[in-house]
Amino acid sequence: MSNNKKPNQLVDEKSPYLLQHAYNPVNWYSWGEEAFQKVEKENKPIFLSIGYSTCHWCHVMAHESFEDEEVANLLNEKYIAIKVDREERPDIDSIYMKICQMMAGHGGWPLTIFMTPNKIPFYAGTYFPKESKYGRPGLIEVLTQLHKRFIQDPDHIAEVTESVREALEKTIQSKSNHRLTKEIADQAFYQLGKDYDYTYGGFGDAPKFPQPQNLLFLLKYYHFTGKTAALQMVEGTLKHMADGGIYDHIGFGFARYSTDEKWLIPHFEKMLYDNALLLMVYTECYQITKNPYYKQIAEQIIIFLNREMKSEDGAFYSAIDADSEGKEGKYYVWDNEEIYDILGEESGEWYATTYGITPYGNFEGKNIPNLIGRSIPSIAEAHRMEVSELEGRLELARQKLLEEREKRVYPHVDDKVLAAWNAMVIAALAKAGKTFQENSYIDIAEQALDFIEKTLVVDGRLMARYREGETKYKAYLDDYAYFVWAYVELYEATLNIRYIEKGRDLLQNMIELFWDSENGGFFFNGRDSEQLIAQDKEIYDGALPSGNSVAAVMLAKVGFLTGEPIYLERLEEMYYTFFDDIQRQASASSFFVQSILLTEFSTKEVVILGDSSEIIKQINDSYLPNVTLLVADQPEDLEKVAPYASQYKQIDKKTTVYVCENFACKQPTTDIEEALKSIIND
Repeated sequence: MSNNKKPNQLVDEKSPYLLQHAYNPVNWYSWGEEAFQKVEKENKPIFLSIGYSTCHWCHVMAHESFEDEEVANLLNEKYIAIKVDREERPDIDSIYMKICQMMAGHGGWPLTIFMTPNKIPFYAGTYFPKESKYGRPGLIEVLTQLHKRFIQDPDHIAEVTESVREALEKTIQSKSNHRLTKEIADQAFYQLGKDYDYTYGGFGDAPKFPQPQNLLFLLKYYHFTGKTAALQMVEGTLKHMADGGIYDHIGFGFARYSTDEKWLIPHFEKMLYDNALLLMVYTECYQITKNPYYKQIAEQIIIFLNREMKSEDGAFYSAIDADSEGKEGKYYVWDNEEIYDILGEESGEWYATTYGITPYGNFEGKNIPNLIGRSIPSIAEAHRMEVSELEGRLELARQKLLEEREKRVYPHVDDKVLAAWNAMVIAALAKAGKTFQENSYIDIAEQALDFIEKTLVVDGRLMARYREGETKYKAYLDDYAYFVWAYVELYEATLNIRYIEKGRDLLQNMIELFWDSENGGFFFNGRDSEQLIAQDKEIYDGALPSGNSVAAVMLAKVGFLTGEPIYLERLEEMYYTFFDDIQRQASASSFFVQSILLTEFSTKEVVILGDSSEIIKQINDSYLPNVTLLVADQPEDLEKVAPYASQYKQIDKKTTVYVCENFACKQPTTDIEEALKSIIND
């Protein structure tokens, strides 16, 4: 292995992922003009490597191959090597991941692409060991053979790249003659039910991902249809996840996924977006069930985010690595003896009994604390204790263990600030603040928003990433769509009209920059962004809800809030654009299907004029995704955001409530009880 101290071209980058490779012996370039000028000059194939800084297998491949002189010499001689941080350039990642899935039948990171000088792939894969093993070809072998094929058989390369071009063209959505209807929501529900694990919760087999977009859809589906199986799937998943090792029982927060079906063994990295969306799910589940357990987990997620992922400026970092000191999970796992040494014999026994700590361990001889198959109330009952007493003991033990854990070498933190991921946290914190009547959560959300507005908006254009004083990359569809969501949630939490104004203006900018005027839907890149080998338009949800999915729901929300028909007309167009894709597998776009629930089922538009404090408290305590709420002291206050409502009148200077449902409005009322009945109970 190399002890190379000479930096390559990545040394001047700000991306933590690119900087991790700045002292590789590989002559890396970042994606940009300098790299492609060199490609054009030398006419070499491109070796494109895409990953992110907290990716475990990216670390493995880097250590095995990119730090190795033999691999580096081969790459430097025969290829132009380009590194891309997928979190900074999701547009590049999205297109080449799609191609990898077409060519290899699967995808993931590290994403490894071999392509011609005109950026068209002729071979794709994910992790390659240096030498052949695990049933995978070795990187040295692949580099050698593919370069030989590139030089000696250009006709074959041309044939492959042409097939890639044709395949990409077929992925471009064109409008169907058919429209999505409410039946698609039933399809998504039944598909999720078929995929649901009725023993341990979650969807599909190991490895298991939280997939919060499915849970958010199921909560709304339960609300609109009353089908209890939808709520049962959500509750089963949330409880099993929070019991498992995927949840950090000492420091809180969720890991990215579980390697097993029980949620016991996590892949230990913690992503900002997972915790933001799960905060949203636990909060909404509490709204429906009023079970304090969900509130507890939601508030613990906020504690974790505030302690470990928030910058001094109020924005949120992207991720925390799985590895520390070169070993996955080392920061999080425990020896049996450690627990007793730290807590003492009696407290150690209570903790070990409750959280499954044994001399043999459950992860490579170490222990991941978990509650699988056990519950605190049942343990308290078995020992004839009050639950509160046991919980008190366990909380003291947790604090001691956390204090001790913080003395360990902390995992690498990817401290770049991403617009889309911060928007998710802002939205979730706003909802939690409103639901739990905790203004401090809203304050944290507004601090993050203030940072984003000051540092990630340049000449009116939202940008994607900030780090160490540098704002870079024109924001993508996801950034815009998620930020509209953040503004909507902040309005609902604060009832500050300016958040509707900002959300509407941003949505309008999003339409201008990303809307496909020919076929409908939104492109991933804006009109003013770098144009890649294809215009990507994603509808399927991955680790995150797709930009088009979130955009669809926001078109419905802002359309109802403002009364402006243009937004619902755009959404209507999307029901034709994405008909074929969603009809093929509705559950793969479960977040998008929420928009169907909002437009095809009964919804209510409520306007409150005058003192609204009494009625708002009860509305906020309820789960009402079908209710759009506008509040103002005077009707003219609504003129800028909802002109239709500015014509309403206050009756006898009393608090007046207008309720419209299914395009028909009831008589305004000053009877608060009657108004609440029509809003919440009808």
